[in-house]
Amino acid sequence: MKITTTCIVAIFILHLYNSTYAQKNSQSKTRPNIVIIYADDMGYGDLNCQNPNSKIPTPNIDQLATEGMRFTDAHSSSAICSPSRFAMLTGQYHWRRTHGIVKSFGDPLFKDTDVTLPQLLKSEGYETAAIGKWHLGWNWNFINKEPSGERTYWGRTHKTYLVEDINWEAPLKGGPLDRGFDYYFGDGTINFPPYAWVENDKFVKAPNDFFEFNQFEREAKEIDWDSRPGPKVAGWNPYTVLPTLTKKTVAWIDEQKKDKPFFLYLALPSPHAPIIPNDEFDGTSQAGAYGDFVVQTDWVAGQVLKALKRNGFDENTLVIFSSDNGPEKFAYERAEKFDHYSMGDFRGLKRDLWEGGHHIPFVIKWPNHINPGTVSDDLISQIDVMATLLDITETKIPEKGAIDSQSFLPIITGESNHKHKRTATIHNTNPGRYAVRMGKWLYINYTTGSVGRMPESFKKLRGYTDFTTEGLLFDLEKDPEQRINLFETYPEKIKEMEAYLQQELDRGYLN
Repeated sequence: MKITTTCIVAIFILHLYNSTYAQKNSQSKTRPNIVIIYADDMGYGDLNCQNPNSKIPTPNIDQLATEGMRFTDAHSSSAICSPSRFAMLTGQYHWRRTHGIVKSFGDPLFKDTDVTLPQLLKSEGYETAAIGKWHLGWNWNFINKEPSGERTYWGRTHKTYLVEDINWEAPLKGGPLDRGFDYYFGDGTINFPPYAWVENDKFVKAPNDFFEFNQFEREAKEIDWDSRPGPKVAGWNPYTVLPTLTKKTVAWIDEQKKDKPFFLYLALPSPHAPIIPNDEFDGTSQAGAYGDFVVQTDWVAGQVLKALKRNGFDENTLVIFSSDNGPEKFAYERAEKFDHYSMGDFRGLKRDLWEGGHHIPFVIKWPNHINPGTVSDDLISQIDVMATLLDITETKIPEKGAIDSQSFLPIITGESNHKHKRTATIHNTNPGRYAVRMGKWLYINYTTGSVGRMPESFKKLRGYTDFTTEGLLFDLEKDPEQRINLFETYPEKIKEMEAYLQQELDRGYLN
């Protein structure tokens, strides 16, 4: 076949057009870098920007809010650690799979059939990393499946793994690398064994010593260690954990390339117990050692933001700051002693169905897309993070992925069309007990929202009373502290919300 000059020119032009179109099409996708900074047990009222009476300075997170959007009605799926993390990374309610935390040497909470946020972003060309607290389980390399040791603490005897029960040299499977992350560095969970660093799927140094319950060489600065006994690396010092994670995070950001987007999930172990701010942060708040630990947490966030700016990433990076649940029980004593309310104006704390258990800080910054200094009162859940980020990156969600997630992209970009915004959500900590949010209404299918015990002195301080009805109903617009129980006043609203809860429960649990 004879190819003419005209034909060659036409083929070249067509090839040039196709190449240009493909390049433009690939560039048409919005692919910002994404950073999630996830605090641990930080309350809504700990942030200075949303609590004018806070005794804790949080300048870096406050600045993030000044440059982005702060949500006043954001919630975690659960009021405890592991379930909230699972829910955010999968875009589905945790109670479809579990209710409790992953315990020391627990199996993975994920199944291989789960679709995770990092997996989908990785498929879109993102470099992905998880640094810090994992607390979602591993496939441990047990030599002895059953623990060969035992220790007595909290008034009873517990089976305890010893150093010789585990093969520390074999690769750790079922962790971050198997859930879509290219890189992991962390200590798993700061108050659970093993007390050792893991990088990717290997221990940096194998545990060769044993930690006795709450007996590190240096005292915690507030309360106690809240740390379970188990294998550790000799000389393990928890006071080095937060500084080490900060250095690793900054170093990882420094290694990233401008031509490849990245997703960083920085899961901080602070301000979760043990309360161990480094010495340079002592006295930086007026809320005791916990307040100082929050100051250090804010400082870590600032180091991340500085690293993004120093590398020229800040203008094309979406940053989210949030927390996995409300503050720990020590917040009651802190309120009475320092007049600092970590839960803000909300009732309850971590574990509770009360608002204080799951009503969490949530700040998002995305330059040139979110108007600086905006505040949204729209209802969102952390399960919505997945759909939102996939919406932003134009990533298709598989049929069985992010099944409970709803994108709040129209909210953060200020679009007037909010027809798809969230109008209801379900909170849960323990089996059988649920808090259902629908519009301004909050229904609890139990006689109390308490899981943890609220001290009588704090009840008296805040003027809280107990209820006797079989369920609870509150108008959160008028009564955010959940003082006025309307359960017997609006029976039709109860029926509507019970029907919604049952509908979601009937949608099933995950295998």
